[in-house]
Amino acid sequence: MTTAVHIAAHKTEALLFFTLLQLTVIVLAARIGGGIALRIGQSAVVGEIVIGILLGPSLFGLLAPDVFQYVFHSGAPEPMQMLSQIGLVLLMFQIGLEFDFSHLSERRNRSAVMWVAGASLIAPFALGFAVGQISAPVLSPGAHALGSALFVATAFSITALPILGRIMMEFDMTRTPIGVIAISAAAINDVIGWLLLALITTLTLSDFDAASFAIKVLLVLGFFLLSWFGVRPIMKRILHRCDARSGALSHNLLGIVLAAIFLSAMATYQLGIFAIFGGFMMGVLLHDEHAFVRTWKARISPFVMVFFLPIFFTYTGLRTNIGSLDSAAAWGWCALIVFLATLGKYGGAYLAARIAGMNHQEGKVMGIMMNTRALMELIVINVGYDLGVISQQMFTILVIMAIFSTVITSPFLRAWLPRIGIPVPPRSKAAERTAHEQHG
Repeated sequence: MTTAVHIAAHKTEALLFFTLLQLTVIVLAARIGGGIALRIGQSAVVGEIVIGILLGPSLFGLLAPDVFQYVFHSGAPEPMQMLSQIGLVLLMFQIGLEFDFSHLSERRNRSAVMWVAGASLIAPFALGFAVGQISAPVLSPGAHALGSALFVATAFSITALPILGRIMMEFDMTRTPIGVIAISAAAINDVIGWLLLALITTLTLSDFDAASFAIKVLLVLGFFLLSWFGVRPIMKRILHRCDARSGALSHNLLGIVLAAIFLSAMATYQLGIFAIFGGFMMGVLLHDEHAFVRTWKARISPFVMVFFLPIFFTYTGLRTNIGSLDSAAAWGWCALIVFLATLGKYGGAYLAARIAGMNHQEGKVMGIMMNTRALMELIVINVGYDLGVISQQMFTILVIMAIFSTVITSPFLRAWLPRIGIPVPPRSKAAERTAHEQHG
């Protein structure tokens, strides 16, 4: 009996050791990656994404396979998987909090907003659906072709609203007319994009059975209505009683909010869709509690961004294997998918901007901003990968596409903004502004 207890204790300590080792590597690597990205004129999150991918088999596992195996495969994978998913639930809560629905009713340039939002959603979705259907037998054999096509289409059409917002802050363009149009169109894209993801996830989990799908949709719709009209007033009353309007965030209030986030995530899981949607929904319910949102961003968000977010990026990196693109044909598909994703998003936004009365240079700026995908696409494709509708090869291609579409944004803005009369801050100033924003 005593021996068994000692063995169990040793296993627990060993699991803790390797989990802490992984966390140490991930957190420090993310800070280094973010710092390097800022120095070369990129958003810090770009560096964190790239570092997360490089910590996987694509580089770390290739250059130092023994060390890679020791760090990431000596212990059971479940602790990191759970931390990644908990972090993603909290991150989705923060994304919900950051939604500013006033953008959606912005009267100024409303026609341009609707044109850009519509075109930059429909064009890439159509291209993504077509390429997803055609490529599924080759890149995701065994997966349901329709499910694969729908997830590829959603990945094509999403815009990374939080990342785009941070990039716009770096370039001092949040209050410019073109900035207002871009962030408003991105907000519409994201609202529809998350609804699409929930709908497509529900469709996939119902095995494309019409009756099962209809029941799941009704249940999810009922959950959203109950959350908005039932849970939202209760949560707002709790926040007001706990003096959240003054910026207070007591231990009791924090405990209640965390419990509400987790209960909401558990509810969406029980409804048959992913827990992350519950976290997002709870954030949307509280998005207009501005004092609470500011306090959360100042006190809780830095921990989520520094600790949990890099775990998610590394978790994605461990699933990404550039070596899986082991033929000229695979790289050809990768180039085609990156090209079509860019064409759909950039081209749709550019043409819509021109139709709405913008000139050629303004259309280019609008197109490159709407093409930013980053974190949002990574969330979409991780859901698709978990559902088995996209293979590791397609997953890797879409990760490359997410990185490419985000990395090119800042350099092109730096080159094109002066042509429409918006001065570009020096890289050092942009880096300082981003660092200040990240530290509250």
